[in-house]
Amino acid sequence: MEYKIAVVDTTFARVDMAKYALEALSKFPDVKTIQSTVPGIKDLAVECKKLLEKADIAIALGWVGGAEIDKQCAHEASIGIQMAKLQTSKHILEVFIFEFEGTPSEVKSIAEDRARKHAVNAYNLLANPTILKNNAGQGIRQGKSDVGKL
Repeated sequence: MEYKIAVVDTTFARVDMAKYALEALSKFPDVKTIQSTVPGIKDLAVECKKLLEKADIAIALGWVGGAEIDKQCAHEASIGIQMAKLQTSKHILEVFIFEFEGTPSEVKSIAEDRARKHAVNAYNLLANPTILKNNAGQGIRQGKSDVGKL
């Protein structure tokens, strides 16, 4: 079986997160990717919705700047993504990076790790849902160290 995964990123991002997501997905021979880039975070929802006409799942890679308005825009973008999920009945993994998460080098590392791990999560949602079930309650994170289970 072939799985089609859409990867959507933005020109506003300061790290090429799509590159890392696509690298992670290239390790799965049964995956075909569709990639698109939009100007900003609030454009992710509609592009994911459009691509989900051809794909099984989408990954929305968004960069959130450090200003208060950027946080508000991220919230609005997230609502749009939630609406697109409900309209298509398909998953869109919202992979947002916030500049306030650390220093520029830390945020770069977080973005790379989060993009890669969520790409694998997207694949597992389609092809290996048991892996996700077995990881439930383990405190696994994307972008930073796992926190572990209690």
